[in-house]
Amino acid sequence: MISLLLNSNMSGSNYSELVKTFEQYLAENTFSGQPENLYNPMNYMMGLGGKRVRPVLTLLGCEIFGGSVDKALPSALCVEIFHNFSLVHDDIMDKAPLRRGQQTVHQKWNEAAAILSGDLMLVKAYEALLKSEMSLWPRLLETFNNTAIEVCQGQQWDMDFESMEYIVMSDYIEMIGLKTAALLGASLSMGAICGGATDDEAYKIRRFGELTGLSFQIMDDYLDAFGSSFEIGKQQGGDILANKKTFLLIKALEVGDERSKKELIDLHVDSQMDPKYKVEAVISIFTELEIPAMALEQAAKYNDLAMKEIMGLGLEDKQLAPLVGFMNFLKGRNH
Repeated sequence: MISLLLNSNMSGSNYSELVKTFEQYLAENTFSGQPENLYNPMNYMMGLGGKRVRPVLTLLGCEIFGGSVDKALPSALCVEIFHNFSLVHDDIMDKAPLRRGQQTVHQKWNEAAAILSGDLMLVKAYEALLKSEMSLWPRLLETFNNTAIEVCQGQQWDMDFESMEYIVMSDYIEMIGLKTAALLGASLSMGAICGGATDDEAYKIRRFGELTGLSFQIMDDYLDAFGSSFEIGKQQGGDILANKKTFLLIKALEVGDERSKKELIDLHVDSQMDPKYKVEAVISIFTELEIPAMALEQAAKYNDLAMKEIMGLGLEDKQLAPLVGFMNFLKGRNH
């Protein structure tokens, strides 16, 4: 059965249909108010698009357990607003010039406007969630609150890592589990709750999302260095320039010889180096140490673990197929 599922596409509502459904709901729930310089950055950020991974997961989680996707639209909007709120603030912290191929909010306006607009987006995420059926509020709010805390914890760890010379891989995996994977898992479980899943079913489908999220983040690390700015929609080598501790860097420091380790550390701490040279030099060392292949192998391992998790859900093939199709979709993504 697994081999059959691995070749499957999303059944039921396919990805593009779920995106269309969500985009229509988003268009009906744009932000409005005064002053414009508070609300325009919010709509700008939400309008930059992306693949809408998290809201689609929410709708998919609901559909798998037999619910109408309409029931999960408020939760889908909640997770997408929260995700974009976190990106607005992340971009400020990272001094990132591009997001999805366009100017970041703090570049288009200024840092103060971006911070304040981001703050309001967090409030609007809760406002969206409370449009769900009242009977679902306790479970949805508990899931969302815990996840929001985890994302903030992960972001702080990510920033703390920047000033630490060495990071062990287990600490890095814990960090991305909080910063990235937690919201992917919560998106699925919140949708599952809307669809009538039990607590145990919501937990297991969340674990699938979290494990897929670990793979997702490692692929992001890989693409940051080895994808073009056009392909990934943001500055190539942005993590390198921001001195991020990524899977690639940690693995290179783990397996490299003394020479390559010293070169990487020197490149990492040099803030005066020409950015283009720094990115090229670091990528060259990664390539020499065969780090790209290691990243792809690790991402595949997490996908395998995710598969084992959903096989234990006891769902029928037609319920499992959309999850596997979604995993395959992520594998083939450009960013």
